[in-house]
Amino acid sequence: MAVTIGLTGGIASGKSTVSAMMRELGLPVIDADEAARAVVEPGEEAYRQIVATFGPDILQMNGEIDRAKLGAIVFNNEQERKKLNAIVHPAVRRKMLAEKEELIRSGAKTVVLDIPLLFESGLTDWVDKVLVVYVDDDVQLCRLMARNGFTEEEAIARIRAQWPLEEKVKRGDAVIDNNGTVEQTRRQLLSILQQWEALEK
Repeated sequence: MAVTIGLTGGIASGKSTVSAMMRELGLPVIDADEAARAVVEPGEEAYRQIVATFGPDILQMNGEIDRAKLGAIVFNNEQERKKLNAIVHPAVRRKMLAEKEELIRSGAKTVVLDIPLLFESGLTDWVDKVLVVYVDDDVQLCRLMARNGFTEEEAIARIRAQWPLEEKVKRGDAVIDNNGTVEQTRRQLLSILQQWEALEK
């Protein structure tokens, strides 16, 4: 019986670092962000629906969706965000579930689903265990501003579009405190995976 681990956290909490570590350990990771990018490529059904909903102004010269323009529309407007999510989320779910089934068919004992909005999207029934990557609020804000070049106001708007990390921590089966060094994070991850017997023997 394969074990499915849901990896989640908040924006700029360091979840991608933990995801990369899991890949290095040989665990197959299905990334919701990668799936979300794939389903909005030109020619995909979700792409057509997004352009029909938000208009051609959100497109780059090459016909691809300009994520920054679309982000500016939806992050500060809940109604617009709901419209986008209603298009993208079902397409992402179909893609991720198909990939998970394929991995299990090919013999994977553990599958990691890297889903930033695992709780917000009500997808906890997809997984057997939930691993939350946590950082303090001020660390999260500083990292996001530095990483994306956002103003404080822009960064706060994106953080508030997700559940507070403290709420996710309460609901996780295990938590990685990512305020420290990369090595401290790695040790926490290994300890949790060994407890869950998620690493291949």
